[in-house]
Amino acid sequence: MYYLIEQALKEVSKEEYKNSRKHYVAVFDRKQWGNEKADFPFSSEIDNELNEMLTTEANVNYDSLSGTFSIPDRSNMDNDDYCFAYALNQKGIVFVDDSGYVKNAIETIIRTKKWNTPSLERFLYDFLDHIVIDDLRIMEKFEKELDEMESKIQNDDKEISLNEANYIRGAIRYLLIHYEQLMDVAQELDENENAFFDENNLKYFRSYMNRLDRLYNNAASLRDYSIQIRDFYRESIAVKQNNIMTLLTVVTSVFMPLTLITGWYGMNFKYMPELNEQFAYPLVFIICIIIVVISLLYFKKKKWL
Repeated sequence: MYYLIEQALKEVSKEEYKNSRKHYVAVFDRKQWGNEKADFPFSSEIDNELNEMLTTEANVNYDSLSGTFSIPDRSNMDNDDYCFAYALNQKGIVFVDDSGYVKNAIETIIRTKKWNTPSLERFLYDFLDHIVIDDLRIMEKFEKELDEMESKIQNDDKEISLNEANYIRGAIRYLLIHYEQLMDVAQELDENENAFFDENNLKYFRSYMNRLDRLYNNAASLRDYSIQIRDFYRESIAVKQNNIMTLLTVVTSVFMPLTLITGWYGMNFKYMPELNEQFAYPLVFIICIIIVVISLLYFKKKKWL
């Protein structure tokens, strides 16, 4: 599909695209690209990019700038990335995408964007902005979930699990890598090495880098928060285990002298004098009670109970 960059993106035919001097955007899948690539001077660069689409990057060539996008699925970071290749020069940009991501992004731009000063730079800004447009909302959702998790830990909720915190931490780590790659692309565009862009329009790329920087800082803070939640959870587990061990130690300490007494008087010697005393049993019983009370008072004073 072909689009001309006017006050809004306008879908046009191939003939209209060829007869126009306006900046253009072209979107193909691999099969369509095979039929159309002869019309573009940077076809070999796109073919090279299509062979390996693993990261988001920009490569400066002699007469073009080409690269790939690898965009995480914001709805579920465990899903495969949306991957596609692109190349641009001073006339326009071509995307080769089998995932459908570019088509959806352009449909959104057509529906929501009107430009007083249309340009290739402004389209690129809006396209790049579309990639991260929901990220702040996603991070707010993650932060709310971490807050709820922290509250559950404080309230000793027995159903608490770190699986969600681990997922959030992994998703944020993935986004941080993605932001770094997007910043590299925006910086490459801003450097304008091949002079494809109007110098007055480079402000769009700088504005985008500033937004990415804010998103990166927010994501980094959220990653640190998720690590704190993990450490807080482990600390709470350690405290519970310490309390259990303390209780077991106290119980053992209380019953140790009682065990000694019962073991001592459990010896079946014939001439144990206390065996023939009338009040020996109640006396030993009272001594055991006194030992228990003194032990408990001592532990209470030491704040072990």
